[in-house]
Amino acid sequence: MTGESGSDHAMQASPPASREATAAPRGDLALVLSGGGARGAYQVGVIRCLARRLPEMSFSIITGVSAGAINTTFLAGHPGSLAEAATDLADLWAGLRVEDIFRVDTPSLARHFTRWATRLAAGGAAMAPAVRGLVDTGPLRETIRHASTNIDGEYIGIERNLEQGRFKAVALTGLNYSTGQTVTWVQSHGFEPWQQPRHRSTSARLGVEHVMASAALPMFFPAVRLGRDWYGDGGIRLSTPLVPALRLGATRILAISPHYEPTFEEADQLRSEGYPPPAQVLSHLMDSIFLDVLDEDVRRLESMNKLLAKIPAEERNGLRDVGIRILRPSQDLGKLANAYEPRLPAGFRYLTRSLGTKETETSDFLSMVMFQPDYLQRLIEMGEADAEARVEEVRELVEAPSGTAPSPTPP
Repeated sequence: MTGESGSDHAMQASPPASREATAAPRGDLALVLSGGGARGAYQVGVIRCLARRLPEMSFSIITGVSAGAINTTFLAGHPGSLAEAATDLADLWAGLRVEDIFRVDTPSLARHFTRWATRLAAGGAAMAPAVRGLVDTGPLRETIRHASTNIDGEYIGIERNLEQGRFKAVALTGLNYSTGQTVTWVQSHGFEPWQQPRHRSTSARLGVEHVMASAALPMFFPAVRLGRDWYGDGGIRLSTPLVPALRLGATRILAISPHYEPTFEEADQLRSEGYPPPAQVLSHLMDSIFLDVLDEDVRRLESMNKLLAKIPAEERNGLRDVGIRILRPSQDLGKLANAYEPRLPAGFRYLTRSLGTKETETSDFLSMVMFQPDYLQRLIEMGEADAEARVEEVRELVEAPSGTAPSPTPP
């Protein structure tokens, strides 16, 4: 692991933050939402199905990073039930367009690329223009601002729900570009902060700028300033994405990953012929940052559970096993994105094709920026179908008593 101890995956239970948390007979159930750009729509479909099929399900802890940060704050700040929140969130995602995330008009795209080209050609000269991302994400800020009730950018619904005991803690994660530290912002009425050289936590009143920072795709989206420092996407160095939930006291975790798990046969197939285009290289880079790490962290946690099962309870020194379920797409979202690519706005389509998205059979990079209403609606529907197929496994997790872990997630 990078900067985080393996013991985080079987930690001593944190002190309860509220009377409601203490009274929970099954311990704290956490929802962990990873990144993936437009793939965040898949998470919404999963949650909408589970909220409908398991009305008794509730989360004490919600953590998110990147696109998952958008979903986390919406769910945590919604005034209604989980089912109502998931329905409203699905409606939001289904109506998104690329224009709601970043500017795709030709003058804006040309201006940003010209600035980048000029800076590269300047060779470090003092006259080189400043560059802050390949695109203008002003539309995303407005989309997020109007999605949930906020005052001066702060989500007032999160604090209200914490006061009512509906949640124990809500957390988002970002990368401090200025120091290289991963920072998890936690809104809670009481938690034990953790401090490690590369990952620390801090108390915060979560707001629009925290979400923007957590979702700032490296190089593609501009960094976001919070205080004196600049922040980018929280998935960049977060090698153990389950840690925030574990640190906040989770005894059971439902993780939703937008990462398709290929079969051995699929994994051996060529994605392109000849020299790999930039889009393919970017896809692997994005996979390693945003998609692979959650699956690996779940495997580590399950291995720790198996080890603890062989140790008598009185000899565990307070360590606990943690129930875990991870839900993921049943189809390759990179392949699916290629089918919807012709419907992108002309200027943005020209940009993506210049990176070689038409030269590869599947493009995970394209799937992360494919904010097309029909594509997003397809992901929501897929999430619902996949959750329906796994609902009994999730029910087992939801109903598991504290201190016992359900059987491992099937491969």
